[in-house]
Amino acid sequence: MTQHAIFPDLKGQSVFITGGGSGIGAFLTDGFMSQGANVSFVQRSDASAFCDEMEAKHGRRPHSQTCDISNISALKECLAQTALHQGPITVLINNAANDARHTTNEVTEEFWDQSQAINLKSYFFACQSVMEGMQQLGGGAIVNMTSISYMMGNAGYPSYTTANSGITGMTRSLAREFGPDKIRVNALAPGWVLTDKQKELWVTPEAITAHVERQCLKDTLAPQDIVGAILFLASDTSRMMTGQVIAVDGGVVVTG
Repeated sequence: MTQHAIFPDLKGQSVFITGGGSGIGAFLTDGFMSQGANVSFVQRSDASAFCDEMEAKHGRRPHSQTCDISNISALKECLAQTALHQGPITVLINNAANDARHTTNEVTEEFWDQSQAINLKSYFFACQSVMEGMQQLGGGAIVNMTSISYMMGNAGYPSYTTANSGITGMTRSLAREFGPDKIRVNALAPGWVLTDKQKELWVTPEAITAHVERQCLKDTLAPQDIVGAILFLASDTSRMMTGQVIAVDGGVVVTG
């Protein structure tokens, strides 16, 4: 995995990542461990093999818990266990999401509720759960992963794009509410990152060529391209940044 800039203040931080055992999340776990942070993550599937890989690379093991993040009580318990295991959480990365394709007409109430539970509700309650600990510590950093899909007005997954735009609104409101406590809340919007899942399900030569044509930078995005920006937002290097949305997408959309 790619080497990144070193942020000395991340060493020893207690980091919690949702979906930290696969896709972009796995690269985030590796990135924070490379900084010397203590990393805990939740994943629906067993992540033992990935934890073995991280232990072999870093000489220590991330703390992995199995959890369906749409089960809020289970998610809160995992957050509580993380605080017991490695100290109060100082960095929260809400990363896990489900961008299953769907049309408006096929969405049922059950699908909608489950989609929002994964892609938005879990983010809010994870933030809520770490606030008290961060307040007691005198600050903290939260990064919520959203997507450029809602900024582009993409069709094909309206429940997902609704949640993405909600993440941005939530991020700004929490940044305002908890700024006096020196808790920074930002969002990062990746472009089309070519994870194994994306390649397996949705990437075609025609689709990726058309998307890269919309980018200013004519390279495809890999998971490691997201890590540096997340580390920056988690670090005190960005200590006066909060309530912001950063797009890492090769230049498809603009913010501001």
